[in-house]
Amino acid sequence: MKRRGILNPALNRVLSETGHTDIITISDRGFPVPMNVERIDLALTDDLPTVLDVLTAIHGEFIIDTIIVTEEMAAASPERLETMRQRFPELKFMVISHQRFKAICPESRAVIRTGDTVPYANIMIISG
Repeated sequence: MKRRGILNPALNRVLSETGHTDIITISDRGFPVPMNVERIDLALTDDLPTVLDVLTAIHGEFIIDTIIVTEEMAAASPERLETMRQRFPELKFMVISHQRFKAICPESRAVIRTGDTVPYANIMIISG
């Protein structure tokens, strides 16, 4: 039995299979997951877990080079963006439009769905 860290077997597998510069999307509860991308559904209830919870857990076990956020997050949820920047000051942040975000999403190794209700909480992480 695993002693600590991420316990979800599907998430552990995706993290283990992910290579340098691969993308993983962490989404809020309403994000439209493309049909051809693996969905790892961690949503339990409203805001449990949040995108930030999942990012924090992954960061502890995985090399992240860049976090992609949307312009819409910066406008609608600036507190969330500021929290991420403060919690992960060593990581690069890239800001793109929500439309571009949805266009890139099919390139993701997986989409991890959370219960997050913060507007435009979706992020992508690029592995280092």
